[in-house]
Amino acid sequence: MSPSFFSAALSTWRATHAPLPASLAETEALEAVVKVSIKALPDARTADTLGAEREGTGVVIDASGLVLTIGYLLLEAGSILVVAPDGRVFPATVVGYDHASGFGLMRTSPSVTRRALEWGDSSAVRELSTLLVATHPAAGGASHACVVARRRFTGWWEYMIEDAIFTAPARYEHSGAALVDGGGRLVGIASLWVSDAIEQGVAFPGNMFVPIDLLKPLLDDLLTCGRRRGGGRPWLGLYSEEVEGHVVVTRVLPDAPAHRAGVRRGDVILGIGSDAIGSQSEFYSKLWAAGEAGAEVLLHVLRNRVVQRVRVRSADRMDYLRPWRA
Repeated sequence: MSPSFFSAALSTWRATHAPLPASLAETEALEAVVKVSIKALPDARTADTLGAEREGTGVVIDASGLVLTIGYLLLEAGSILVVAPDGRVFPATVVGYDHASGFGLMRTSPSVTRRALEWGDSSAVRELSTLLVATHPAAGGASHACVVARRRFTGWWEYMIEDAIFTAPARYEHSGAALVDGGGRLVGIASLWVSDAIEQGVAFPGNMFVPIDLLKPLLDDLLTCGRRRGGGRPWLGLYSEEVEGHVVVTRVLPDAPAHRAGVRRGDVILGIGSDAIGSQSEFYSKLWAAGEAGAEVLLHVLRNRVVQRVRVRSADRMDYLRPWRA
């Protein structure tokens, strides 16, 4: 059972008043946190939504200079600079990106920090526990937060993960922030600010963290291939929102599969193939079950009070982005 509004609010207040740092392990963990500054390629497709210049936090996770962050910072990166805790600046290159989890890896100089952050067990993170959120100093540095929920997260950009970690209070400069347990181990990477960290029908701002356990089976793939092995998921290139049990298209990306097939903003997606859908999670589950990237997907959409059948030849999202890996 999820925490009540009262218990989440009280535990969040207690977390924010916990002393910093609470342990030597937390102090040492901060030594592995770096600032990441990215300039996108001049013609980057993601520049209009993510910006041509991006800043966030990265976490050094091994002695070779491997840095973990949230992947959207690295999409179509033209150049990357990493700023060490002592102010030294190093260039970095993209190592890998995984759209399904949202993680991104880059490599910089092994001398960027004196310490790498040990991985923890995100499955052991419990609701109402107090953890450390760590960003680079210009983004606010370290603060404590309360885990107010563990649940599925669905995003408007064809993204869904299970057992995401939601914390409060919200950190606004959150991108790539490290979530650190009491033993100084990394258990999550910050992705988003959310208005509904708890699902109680009221506003409760917080952050969503991607659990580190999602990276463990992928690390070898990202290091050797730059991406997850095997065929990619079918990707349509549309944004959607769940409105009263209906999936409504809010944007269609230019020249993406959905755009080429004629899907429009405002279309209501009623079904995929022979299956009806009534939520974003059902939409994504049915879409990804259609096969690998390149599979034809039949959408039933409501437009101007008429149900239409739209056949979309899906694609791999990585093929849509401008060439950007070194």
